[in-house]
Amino acid sequence: MTAVRGGGGDGGRVRASGTPVRVGLFGLLGSGNLGNDGSLEAVLGYLRAEHPEAVVDALCGGPEAVTTRFGIPATRLHWNRSEYRTASRAGSIAAKGLGKLVDVVRTAAWVRRHDVVIVPGMGVLEATLPLRPWGFPYALFLLCASGRLLGTRIALVSVGAAEIGNRPTRALVRWSARLAAYRSYRDGPSRDAMRAMGVDTSRDEVYPDLAFSLPAPTASVPPPEPPGSTPPPPQGPVCLGVMDFHGGNDDRARADEIHRRYLDGTIRFVRTMVEEGRPVRLLTGDRCDASVVAAILDAVESPLVTAAEPASLADLMKEMAVADTVVAVRYHNLICALKTGTPVLALCYATKSEALMADMGLGAYCHPAREVDADRLLEQFRALEQRSAELRRTLVERNVTAARRVQHQFDALTAALFPAADRGRAHTDAQTHDLREAQ
Repeated sequence: MTAVRGGGGDGGRVRASGTPVRVGLFGLLGSGNLGNDGSLEAVLGYLRAEHPEAVVDALCGGPEAVTTRFGIPATRLHWNRSEYRTASRAGSIAAKGLGKLVDVVRTAAWVRRHDVVIVPGMGVLEATLPLRPWGFPYALFLLCASGRLLGTRIALVSVGAAEIGNRPTRALVRWSARLAAYRSYRDGPSRDAMRAMGVDTSRDEVYPDLAFSLPAPTASVPPPEPPGSTPPPPQGPVCLGVMDFHGGNDDRARADEIHRRYLDGTIRFVRTMVEEGRPVRLLTGDRCDASVVAAILDAVESPLVTAAEPASLADLMKEMAVADTVVAVRYHNLICALKTGTPVLALCYATKSEALMADMGLGAYCHPAREVDADRLLEQFRALEQRSAELRRTLVERNVTAARRVQHQFDALTAALFPAADRGRAHTDAQTHDLREAQ
């Protein structure tokens, strides 16, 4: 483990024994999903600012990537390196079974070395995309159960949740939430879902997604239009955030149909933009999205259509900040557009996207990702662009509110997980006050 150092003053961030607080970070981090890594970046920023003497490491999906990018030690989440590959042969099936047993010991040993473990954001309590119960839900359950047994505080911080139909997955997720020492959610529907699944949420709070604490390029805010005038619609570049989308857990029987309809509607949208002379920039949010980019480039051969290879949410925001409008499906693609103040049309596959858009004042601009209708999509896109200047001003205000609420989340996390630090800071502040009075 390594000490997280940075600004933030003396910090008092130690346990009563005088040793630094040991903080673990847990999740599918460093595995190619930019949103997950953005949540990690946000929490590391908080720790460096508010708890600079904390000793931090991670148990995650891509330890090498996490160490290289964020400079903290990291351990592989699963003993079995093929955990998320389909097992078809007897040997691979046996390895998966053995891995489940080994991970019980590995997870408990890792948890025991920490005072606090933070699960930073992410949709860890949902199954809105295809998910097997004995993959990440099982890993999360081992984490939370180990924390309860060993006295390590487990915090699920601004996480996403959704009501789950599959019984094994539902049970693992429900018990994980119950065993955690601290829970907060990134939207109201997430808290409602956990309540519906039998979790007592009476003390759980709702805050915006952690990515709202990340820095963003300065947005260009147009001045208000004179009364009675109609601003011309934008004519510049469009960013299209794509996804290798096949529906969720309950859509496995028609996954191919959903994907084909999504891809056909997206390709038709891109063709229309090209016919109108609009540059289109294709953006991904996960490594697996590259196949969709390739399919669009093959179908629409035009120099106006280009693709970026973003490596972080910061890269995504740089692309979106220079666009007139964004159309996106991945949740954190939407957040990046919203943070830059760029009007965005959401292709929604889960309630979380609709809730996010409503919170940011764009609730009217949602389109179902499972039932993409190219004509309706274009109609909504043009309606969005007609209100572009007004919506940009709205997003500036909503972003200020969101950033302030995320800071409240971090303050609440400090109070819940680092009480000794709070007492130390309060004592230091009192001493400073007494010295000033004496002078």
